[in-house]
Amino acid sequence: MLTLHVAEQSPETAVVVDGASVAAVGPYQELAAAHPQARVRRWPGILTPGLLNPYGPELLEATYHPDPREADSLGTEPIRGERAREILRGDPARLGASARRGVQRMLAHGTVAVAGELRSRAAADAVRRAGLVTGQRPDRLPGPAALSPTPLILLPKLVPGGPARFAVFDVADRAELVRRGAGTCVATVIGGRLVYRGR
Repeated sequence: MLTLHVAEQSPETAVVVDGASVAAVGPYQELAAAHPQARVRRWPGILTPGLLNPYGPELLEATYHPDPREADSLGTEPIRGERAREILRGDPARLGASARRGVQRMLAHGTVAVAGELRSRAAADAVRRAGLVTGQRPDRLPGPAALSPTPLILLPKLVPGGPARFAVFDVADRAELVRRGAGTCVATVIGGRLVYRGR
């Protein structure tokens, strides 16, 4: 089934998805006319190719992402440094669960690809199961390890026949996205599947 994704602030870059691939990219009116049978998903903001987070090992292997049931004792924010090492050393099985929660946080920030060498099978499995692409780190890293690195690293533009991997951010334009960051993500699509949808 074809799905036509369009964002209010970027109707000129609407996307038709067919399975895991991009069938067409272009102005919404043209794509809607060419594919009248497509289901339409309307989003606020802008549609972009999605983000590469270059800090895979730092965020998935050296950071502990607390379970919501641990909020009373550990809080809800990612834990780094010696405290994270203590938690993960104390119970190595926690690494897999933490990595899965870390991947979910990445998806909620429009991440569709990660870079950096993952050494633990648990983190690599979490990335693979989510459908995230793995790639090379850029020569220059954008500041400290974060879910929403600044500046943001956008993947190459979407093209027909290419993978249906993109994100939607509730901002007026790319300048506002850079200013406000990837926490403005409202949807992330990987392999044609909606893997994250903001509330």
